[in-house]
This record gives sequence, structure tokens and C-alpha cells, in this order.
Amino acid sequence: MKRFFSLLIILAITSLQMIAQVRTGDERTDQYLPLLKGKRVALFSNHTGLAGKKHVLDLLMDQKVNVTAIFSPEHGFRGTADAGEHVSSSVDPVTGVPILSMYDGNKKGPSAESMNTFDVLVVDIQDVGLRFYTYYITMIELMESCVAYNKNVVLLDRPNPNGHYVDGPILDMSLKSGVGGLPIPVVHGMTLGELALMANHEGWIAGKKDCCQLTVIPCENYTHQTPYELPVPPSPNLPNATSIYLYPSLCYFEATEVSLGRGTDKPFQLYGHPKMGGYAFCFIPTSRNGAKTPPQMDQWCWGKDLSNLTTEELRNMHIDLTYLIDAYTRLGQGDKFFTSFFEKLIGKKDIRGMIEQGMTAQQIQATWKGDVEKFKKQRKPYLLYKE
Repeated sequence: MKRFFSLLIILAITSLQMIAQVRTGDERTDQYLPLLKGKRVALFSNHTGLAGKKHVLDLLMDQKVNVTAIFSPEHGFRGTADAGEHVSSSVDPVTGVPILSMYDGNKKGPSAESMNTFDVLVVDIQDVGLRFYTYYITMIELMESCVAYNKNVVLLDRPNPNGHYVDGPILDMSLKSGVGGLPIPVVHGMTLGELALMANHEGWIAGKKDCCQLTVIPCENYTHQTPYELPVPPSPNLPNATSIYLYPSLCYFEATEVSLGRGTDKPFQLYGHPKMGGYAFCFIPTSRNGAKTPPQMDQWCWGKDLSNLTTEELRNMHIDLTYLIDAYTRLGQGDKFFTSFFEKLIGKKDIRGMIEQGMTAQQIQATWKGDVEKFKKQRKPYLLYKE
């Protein structure tokens, strides 16, 4: 009997180890290097494109793949620029490969000259699974350009740290913007590979179904319930898992005067304002890399520190508008509390009115329950991993 229980324990430990050993798509070189042989390759990536401890660009170069261009997203190829900051095109100093910025202020997309430099686009970038996180929007723009210029796309998939749930309203496409590009909920619960497959088949790419020549290399040992802590911060103001889990609930402060911790050591883990009374906790946002001019810079902000929430509490969270409603009530600014950016972030035109009418966070969340259920059914055919 003891031997039997010992065997069960060993099997359980082995099973947990297998689950923990997630292999990202870029680590599965046997699956995609043959697709790149003899081709000119462009890479859409940034500092998050790590295959183990090696960047995918270096991996490709070591394998003698002919990398002719790099497309970089918001925050630049090195991931150090501020949110929304324009980043100029440049040249990678190590490899000499041209870096073509997709965030240089030019809204026309990649030029014909840049599209004619490659045959296959390789996508390898870490997303966090939110509609207002811009990497997927850049990916969609590049996929549309690949359709126009008859280029293949090979996507090396990565886990979604917010992939364990779906929440928020589906985007009203009249509010389509640089922080909302597809008719999906705020938290869509999909990897970039799954989202690309869905966009391609649903006709969200260039208005046509299955028009992109897309191949997705899935992760191994991953399900949507697999906890996945990112090896590097995906952008300057998402430094750790706490900020990534709180991001779906705190990002709406971007449409207010309230600080959400940019310019501190805990961005997206705090919120506060100089005139927000009733709190003992305070902090001072300062200018720093990734937050050169943060809201309420150099001001004492009174508010709340959420950084001590446990991993279990964070993973059990859905979108929680309690924090936003708290700040709205305490500041007493009425409609002046919000800018028009709020509608672009939340994706619906009536949520602001619900807050102003005094509805609770739970009551507001209930209004998009139908959207969540509708989207879960719609996305099901495109899921590559168990829910």
C-alpha cells in the first residue's frame, strides 16, 4: 500500500512538472524552420520574443535564416518607450537588420518598399490578452498587409497570462481605435495564435474570410488554466504578474486624472489622486523611463495599494470597476471625471452613464454577461488549448 501511494505521489509530481514546462511556439524549431528555408523572412517581435534564454532573432540568425527586416510595435523593439510614444525606425546594432517601427506616427501601415523585402512574416511577441493592449492590433495590420502583398504568416504562439477567463463587453465597432481593433471583449481569453485564426476565419482581416496564408505553431503543455508568469515584462508599466492581473480593472484610469501608479515602482497596482481623501496610503509619481510625464507627476496622491493581493486573489478576479467607482465618488467631479478615451477603453457608450447613475460594479458587470457568453461560443472553434 505504501508503495502504491508513493507511486501516486511520484506520478502527481511528474504531472505537475509536465504542466509547468510550457514550451512556446518559438522553441519548437522543428515545426517552423522548414517553412522558412530559402525564404526572405521579416520578424514582428520585440524584447519579449525569447526562445528559452535566446531571442528569436538570434535563434533565426544562428540557423542561417535570411532575416531581412524587423517590425516593432508600441514601446519599440527594446520595449523601453512610453505608452503611445512614437518610435523611429532604426537598425539592430547586433545583427544589422533594419527595424521598421509600426509606431512611428505613420498611420498608413508598412510601405510597399518594406513589404517587398520579405516572403514570410514570422510573428513572435508576448501579449497579455486584453482588447486595449496594442500588440494584437499591430499584428492584424501586418496580416492585412501580408494579404495585400501575398505574403505568408507564421505565428509562433505564446501563453496568455490572462487566458483563464473572458470578461467585458464586446467592442462597439463605432468606437474602433488604436486601443480597440476587433469585436472582442476586454478580456478575450485567447492566445495571439487563437485570435489570429479567429480573425482570419471570421473575416476580420481585410473584410474577407480565410484570406491570410496563416500557420500557427502552438505551445506545448499549455491549457487556458495553466498559470504562466512571463520571463520578462511585456512593456515598461507591466513589470510583474500583479500588474498584469490588475490591468483589466485599472486601465480605465487612463481616461481620468487619477494616477494608476505610472511613475512609481508599482504601475497598475495603485491608484490615487491629490484630492482623494479618506485614505492613509499615499505615493508620488515621478518621471522615469517608460513614464516620462506620468499623471499627477511630483504630487502626493492619496489612494489604495493593491500590490499585496495574493496570486490566488488575483487569478480569481474578473474586471472590477469598484476601484473606478470609488475614485469617481470620492473626487465628486461628475461627468468631468472622464475623458472621451473612456469609451474607447471600455468599448461601450453606456457604461459611463451607469456609473454616473450610481450602479454598482456588479450591476454593471451583469450588463455584459450576454456578450461574454456569445463570444465564448463564437471563439470555441478557434481554441488550440483546453479551456
